[in-house]
Amino acid sequence: MVSRKDNSLQSISVQLDGKNYTYWSYFMKNFLREKSMWSYVTGVRIKPTDETTTNYANLVDSWETDNSKIITWINNSVTHFIGIQLDKYETAKEVWVHLARLYTQSNFAKQYQLETYICALQQNDMSVQEFYSAMSNLWDQLAFTESAELRIFEPYMARREEQRLVQFLMALRNDFEGLHGKILHRSPLPYVDSVVNELLAEEIRLKSKADKGSVTPTTPSIFVAQRESPPRNQNRPAPKVSPEECDFCKENGHWKAHCPRLLGKGKQQQQQ
Repeated sequence: MVSRKDNSLQSISVQLDGKNYTYWSYFMKNFLREKSMWSYVTGVRIKPTDETTTNYANLVDSWETDNSKIITWINNSVTHFIGIQLDKYETAKEVWVHLARLYTQSNFAKQYQLETYICALQQNDMSVQEFYSAMSNLWDQLAFTESAELRIFEPYMARREEQRLVQFLMALRNDFEGLHGKILHRSPLPYVDSVVNELLAEEIRLKSKADKGSVTPTTPSIFVAQRESPPRNQNRPAPKVSPEECDFCKENGHWKAHCPRLLGKGKQQQQQ
């Protein structure tokens, strides 16, 4: 089995998921044309059957190699669920017809489906860049449902860009309400891609603000601790806890302020 990591077997970056067939088929068709292999899909280049042809074996081998390469390219550009349905087909044409029959919708039905997806899409937990990519993918698919005449009509294209801007801004999270209100009041209105940078900068600012607000002190300041518990003066003797010896009469059991001799002497002096 050929490894999917082989760069020669990687085709387009768009992956068919069943909802974006018009978008996917456009890129796949152009990719095969660039490789000069679109004729295998249309059936113009068929497998040689005349065994009398010169170099018949080499021609068959070359056709089978290219046919298998196209099938591998297609298989590598679809989801796994779609890919497992392709193993019953032998040619690139059969694979292409099967996918077209399965996923081709009328232009109006496809437009209705995409408009519904766009209206329902909200930023929610997506980053600005992720949300812009998701919305752009839907807009690009919707553009394929437009006629060529509309694409060259400048008033329509200007109106389409305004509509995209409104759709994008109104689906942003409430975090950006202040900014998108200012954008909608600009005249003329800017294109969506020109305001994405502003939104990215605002996203960074909001994240920085949220990070700062979440920081809380875990330990009290050393200066607060010093004010609450001032250090003891090391040169000052600590007070006595219990009376031991009176400094006046030198007897134990009381302080000098309560010395009976000193108190008696004071009374005598008052009586005199």
